[in-house]
Amino acid sequence: MSSTAEDTRAGRPPRRELANALRALSMDAVQAAKSGHPGMPMGMADIAEVLWNDFLQHNPCNPRWDNRDRFVLSNGHGSMLLYSLLHLTGYDLGLDELRNFRQLGYRTAGHPEREPDLGIETTTGPLGQGLANGVGMALAEKILGARYNRPDFPVVDHLTYVFLGDGCLMEGISHEACSLAGTLGLGKLVCLYDQNGISIDGEVNHWFTDDTPGRFAAYGWHVIPEVDGHDPLAVAEALAEAQAETARPTLICCRTVIGYGAPNKQGSADTHGAPLGEDEIAAAREQLGWHHAPFEVPESVRAAWDARQRGTEAEAAWDRLLEAWAEAHPDAAAEYRRVMAGELPADWSDAADEAIREIAAAGADVATRKASQIALNAFAPHLPELVGGSADLTGSNNTWHDGSKAVNAADAAGNYVFFGVREFAMTAIGNGIALHGGLRPYCGTFLVFSDYARNAVRMAALMEVPNILVYTHDSIGLGEDGPTHQPVEHAASLRLMPNLQVWRPCDTVETAVAWRAALERGDGPTALVLTRQGLPHQQRDEAGIEAIARGGYVLGDCGGEPDLILMATGSEVHLAMAAAGSLTADGLAVRVVSMPCCEVFDRQERDYREAVLPASVTRRIAIEAGATAGWGRYVGAGGAVIGLDRFGESAPAGELFEKFGFSVENVVTVARRLTA
Repeated sequence: MSSTAEDTRAGRPPRRELANALRALSMDAVQAAKSGHPGMPMGMADIAEVLWNDFLQHNPCNPRWDNRDRFVLSNGHGSMLLYSLLHLTGYDLGLDELRNFRQLGYRTAGHPEREPDLGIETTTGPLGQGLANGVGMALAEKILGARYNRPDFPVVDHLTYVFLGDGCLMEGISHEACSLAGTLGLGKLVCLYDQNGISIDGEVNHWFTDDTPGRFAAYGWHVIPEVDGHDPLAVAEALAEAQAETARPTLICCRTVIGYGAPNKQGSADTHGAPLGEDEIAAAREQLGWHHAPFEVPESVRAAWDARQRGTEAEAAWDRLLEAWAEAHPDAAAEYRRVMAGELPADWSDAADEAIREIAAAGADVATRKASQIALNAFAPHLPELVGGSADLTGSNNTWHDGSKAVNAADAAGNYVFFGVREFAMTAIGNGIALHGGLRPYCGTFLVFSDYARNAVRMAALMEVPNILVYTHDSIGLGEDGPTHQPVEHAASLRLMPNLQVWRPCDTVETAVAWRAALERGDGPTALVLTRQGLPHQQRDEAGIEAIARGGYVLGDCGGEPDLILMATGSEVHLAMAAAGSLTADGLAVRVVSMPCCEVFDRQERDYREAVLPASVTRRIAIEAGATAGWGRYVGAGGAVIGLDRFGESAPAGELFEKFGFSVENVVTVARRLTA
């Protein structure tokens, strides 16, 4: 992977000239946009030049090559560095895209947005999350390598490189993720720290005085301190040392000057988050010896940067290895190709149908967190790509199934990660695992602690990453742990997030269908919101089971047009069914609608939604042990919502449900008042 690092190589422009192309393109694009961050690209240009020209294994002609090194720009505000690299090395990113940095309709967004066909591995900008994604990618590589590599056939053999800055290390997620990375011995993770000492507010030594090398050494990392980030030979030596270290992740601490080359502003916060200005750009051109017009790059420099031939040759060599491996190990190769393509097994649909039929026939009365484990035990044997974990709540979340095996530093051939108390990093690492490809992650914690992870959930939704989020203990039903642990606003809040599907199932069958929907979804995350307490099985015919997948369906009906519709989710569905029985005995025609996933229901065709919730029936009650926000659009002005818009209390669950009105008697009382 590495090669010579002399400052001037035969027939090629000097390294500094190659790096200056990155600086010039970055400062020109930020100036044209009248906004952006030129300082980091100018400061890290020398590091990027060495990494991308001498070490990074990639193919601009096929950005999705399985065995490419992953590159993550965790300090994503410096996005023009990445765009300049992609442009110069031969990816499908033309000069017009750079000229229109941060403009509507162009692929050069202010912060990098995931685009696998362009070489942008992940969306970054919220500091520290790219670093955690990188941990997930390195973990995925380690797991896949342990599964598929054979003697003489290292088919999964690549590194994950992360650029990061002071801001990434100040964010708490960096501690969570890097601590775990050290524990798991992710030796193919190499992080390059842009130690420029500057953030938006100025010199960081006023608020960030950590001994960063000592901190990472304590995590169990290999640390290379005090590397001159503007000395290509020093950078190359550090990268070669990092590659040689296979048992521990590596942190390379690179001393750099932010805005390097801008004579009047370099080394100051003035270069961090604003254009340099025309006068300073002119001075920088003079300082750097870059005597070319804006966005102009000499052909000799372009030719030296072009990585297409080198990348094509590297991939071709790997293809030959893959074919030889496939001939020797055809079953493993077939599975590898399937999981890397993100395809479900050929028999998946039949297997899932049969599993759900068996779960329905068993009719178990259990908590939906237990129902989730039942579904995992049914589905996991068909999905070797399924890799899960929990944030120190495995026994409570029921995320360990019969085929689970722990992943650790010495043996990565498992499928379960003990994340420890690290909800934010767990979710972002899960995102990284999914982004890498070949594995399907799921992550467990209490619903109330989704707050810790929320920005990583948002990033999963933004990136369309199919991370499965197992959130248990979903209401006041968790009881005595009290309001600190009792979710109230959480389900409603998660439903506000675009592209996140929130399933709150009512029994084993709905839970299995929810798991199936999550596993079959490839364009975004799914939250499974599950109970601590046991719930009764609900009877359905085959059509009723099929209807669950539509997000909302008629669970109990009256035979004609109803006088009243009761709709509910999760632990309140059985209340609705019981209340409907009482109200029917009083002569009311009552329909019960179970609404396990509002987002999926809302996407159904209008005729189906009308058939479930006919506009002519205006007397409606929604029942959910959580915030009432969001239910108004279903019940309308003539309806009512039985919910909880205050915090809970510490007491047994049964007493809390009674106190807050989640009882058959209260539902009946509200219904009679509504229909009087």
